[in-house]
Amino acid sequence: MTPEPDTQTAEETDARHAQKMAKKKAARDRIMATKSGEKGLIIVHTGAGKGKSSSAFGMIVRCVAHGFPCAVVQFIKGAWDTGERRLLTGHFGDLCQFHAMGEGFTWETQDRARDIAAARAGWDKAKELIQDSNLRMVVLDEINIALRYDYLDIAEVVEFLTTQKPPMTHVVLTGRNAKDELIEIADLVTEMMLVKHPFRSGIKAQAGVEF
Repeated sequence: MTPEPDTQTAEETDARHAQKMAKKKAARDRIMATKSGEKGLIIVHTGAGKGKSSSAFGMIVRCVAHGFPCAVVQFIKGAWDTGERRLLTGHFGDLCQFHAMGEGFTWETQDRARDIAAARAGWDKAKELIQDSNLRMVVLDEINIALRYDYLDIAEVVEFLTTQKPPMTHVVLTGRNAKDELIEIADLVTEMMLVKHPFRSGIKAQAGVEF
């Protein structure tokens, strides 16, 4: 037995859609009415997929667009000539401090003591910036790599973020393999999932995409 054809007119379909969306908006408005608090967030971008640093820099651009002072500390890519570094230092240096502290990935330096010293210097600068309550956001780019290799003490980082961060300062920490202790204290955690990547097809990192 074949189903009856849909005999609704376009006007009836539009009316049903409007009614459905009105109910959805009312439910959403009730939820939003309970969300009135603000606080400085601890935000973690991790996972094997691409986009962790890119997302963090998108947040920095938002801060700049709103006129909020902010800062970036790069723990690994300091030796790279990145697009975000050019943009922020060349055009928005009055609003965004940019500190490139790293010397490259650990397999490039091949010197653990040197890597630890660079990570330590980056963390010292990060603490100084985070404690500056005039800054709305501080991005610690690729700090999770320094933590993964134990160049920095995760207990020290967690203790500082939970006891020394000003109440309204947002701190964004990027890099794959985020430590469980960091995820535990974070307010927002996003894990980027790798589905496909051109590197596997022999395509190298390209300006405007990776840096």
